[in-house]
Amino acid sequence: MIRVVVADDHNLVRQGIRALLEKADDIEVVGEAEDGMEAVELVQRTLPDIVVMDISMPRLNGTQATQRIQALRLPTRVVMLSMYAEESLVRQALRLGAQAYVLKRAVADELLLAIRAAKNGDTYLSPPIAGSILREFLASAPPAEDASAYDRLSPREKEVLQLIGEGHKNQEIAQALVVSVKTVEKHRASLMSKLDIHDMANLIRVALKEGLISATG
Repeated sequence: MIRVVVADDHNLVRQGIRALLEKADDIEVVGEAEDGMEAVELVQRTLPDIVVMDISMPRLNGTQATQRIQALRLPTRVVMLSMYAEESLVRQALRLGAQAYVLKRAVADELLLAIRAAKNGDTYLSPPIAGSILREFLASAPPAEDASAYDRLSPREKEVLQLIGEGHKNQEIAQALVVSVKTVEKHRASLMSKLDIHDMANLIRVALKEGLISATG
């Protein structure tokens, strides 16, 4: 039996995924999460085989939650679920540890295929994005000096950037990350320096471009 956690910030989407998965004889849904932080905590508690992870969620997005799970060396494998087929987002998700990347517009059976493939340690990508993405992903990584300014941000700086993009103030960010306001201010100054950005509008543009936040909410 494949034990699965479903993480998506939309209740109707979670219910739909759960209903689909519970029809399969070899899959058991062991929990649901509505944001990235809750997903990481739930995975730590239940140690599922698979977490179906929405790429765009509040507090901690899907790629950041995936990175947390990888850092904790948990056995859970991530099936990323996304509305977006941009190659940069797919590459980022795979680089940070996702085992599969499925488009939300895909047919239902595709998610089942992705879950079973991930359980077996195989990589699965939705057909519209599979060919070129997989070839590029399997190629050698670019030199560190070619990394974009965003890629040079630390995981914590990316979390702060997402929360800034969502409109949270320093005090709210400090509470969400369980750190001091002074620490948040240091992360904020550091990420702005690395990005060479010094105004809110351009910070939000970067957060949108990198898939940290969604223009549609």
